[in-house]
Amino acid sequence: MLKEYFPRYHLRYSSLPIFGSILDDFSDWVTAIGYHRGRVRQHVRTTGRLERKLRRRGCCSLHEISREKLRACRPKDSQDDQELNATVRLWERYLDERQVLPRPESTPIDHLTAEYRTYLERVRGASLSTLTHHAWTASHFLTHLGYDSSSSCLADLDRNEIERYVRVRGQRSNRASLQHEIAHLRSFLRFLATRGQAKPGLDSEIDTPRIYRGEQLPRSLPWDTVCGLLSSIDRTTPMGLRDYAIFLMIATYGLRASEIVTLKLDDIQWRTGVIQIPMKKTATPLLLPLVDPIGDSLVAYLRRGRPHLRHREVFLRCRAPAGVLKPTAVTEAFQRWAKHSGLKIPFQGAHCLRHSYAVHLLRQGVSLKTIGDLLGHQSAESTCVYIRLAVEDLRDVALSLPSPGSLQGLPEVRI
Repeated sequence: MLKEYFPRYHLRYSSLPIFGSILDDFSDWVTAIGYHRGRVRQHVRTTGRLERKLRRRGCCSLHEISREKLRACRPKDSQDDQELNATVRLWERYLDERQVLPRPESTPIDHLTAEYRTYLERVRGASLSTLTHHAWTASHFLTHLGYDSSSSCLADLDRNEIERYVRVRGQRSNRASLQHEIAHLRSFLRFLATRGQAKPGLDSEIDTPRIYRGEQLPRSLPWDTVCGLLSSIDRTTPMGLRDYAIFLMIATYGLRASEIVTLKLDDIQWRTGVIQIPMKKTATPLLLPLVDPIGDSLVAYLRRGRPHLRHREVFLRCRAPAGVLKPTAVTEAFQRWAKHSGLKIPFQGAHCLRHSYAVHLLRQGVSLKTIGDLLGHQSAESTCVYIRLAVEDLRDVALSLPSPGSLQGLPEVRI
């Protein structure tokens, strides 16, 4: 592959002392993960610069490279030299997959966090997302305490140190996020107490932000705005075909971003006209009719927009590196098309389309039970929040005020 990309100068690159012996395999690997020809050539050229930086740090062969030396070649600010920064990241990923770089040694924080994850999974039966969030909080809390350098800090832990950590986190989080993080921290403190590593009762010493039920309205857009956003998406490009199918599915079925990215080709039953949605929260699939607009958008994307990869997920990345989408990619796509549409959309996430779908159904006279079933709600209370957005319907419920004349003759009420 290297000779194909550089017919005249391939020997210049293959003779590099450090990377020359594996540069051909590296170019094959970069091509396989979805980078086009021009980008592969650019990364090979930048590898020459990377090699010179490594040699100045004392590396003369591939086996003398460490993860620290490789990362030290990156610019302090990634924007100062984007090409070098991207090439270093690619080489680190490639060398990891080829098991050339030594694995980083586990720290005491890593060990304790892993034990906590095992406890949550086996004893508490936590899901993968719950494990990730709890482990993140535990790791950051232990880093704040300096657990790597002094494991005895947990025995001396008191409410003042916990409050200092909460104040630091409170400067970076809103009340809702901080409430979740404190709940994770309380769970971790109880885990430490059961192991005898911390004093019991510390979990009850933390104050939590007050969050009132229903203090914020669901983020909903007018249905005309939703239709305008969908029509503004450019469907002449693979990315536009993919994003149009994604947002049309959210606006038609009220799906979450996590359900969109986990949808697989096997979930679409074309012959029976049914689509099976993997409901992440309830862990039970939701069967929905495959309506014609959704079917047409999926066919257009599968034929003209989806990369030819072995992944079974329906929606894949359009940019390198190739692979499946993450929920954050749906958010980024929504922000991009919302800005492109020129419409007044004050929200930053695609979840507002789900709320808009619920309010649209409510205004069409669909029952709350049906809306809750379509949205995958387990309780009617979760669906009732949308009633507050049906303002015009609520006006009909209110009783009219009595006229001043009708109040004459009524006894005076003293308080």
